Amino acid sequence: MSIATLKDLYIDQLQDIYSADKQSLEATKKLRECATSETLKDALDAGTDGIKQGIEKVRGIIKTHDADPTDEFCKGMEGLVKEAHAHAIDADNIKDEDVRDASIIAQYQRMTHYGIAGYGTAASFARRLGLEDDAKILRDCLDNTYGGDRTMTDIASGEVNRQAMA
Repeated sequence: MSIATLKDLYIDQLQDIYSADKQSLEATKKLRECATSETLKDALDAGTDGIKQGIEKVRGIIKTHDADPTDEFCKGMEGLVKEAHAHAIDADNIKDEDVRDASIIAQYQRMTHYGIAGYGTAASFARRLGLEDDAKILRDCLDNTYGGDRTMTDIASGEVNRQAMA
């Protein structure tokens, strides 16, 4: 797709978010399988549900603009998923399960921060383009993503990091 206008860039960014969310969904499921803290597992389950909702919402927005959600592959999230594998999912060098839980949170939050940047940018573009319905949906996705990030911070500082130090 040629990008000549802000609208073109907006659609490209939405497709990037769609790809990023699909990749992070699979990684989050794998992170959940590796987690040992029940609180962390529950938060990752909620994260999985939130990512699924984001995928559907972004897919719907893209379709309203007569575009294909799959026209973009997010290389940024691809790298973050590789990092999640290296530092949590497949990290044979992490022997302590509490330390692994701390690493799972770190990797999940890196993916979440990418999502925050994507949703925030897309919502800003939507507002500038006068696409208020899109902007509201994207703002809701952004707020949900922020909420997931705050939950992980709370779990890390309240339970997981303390146990990883023991």
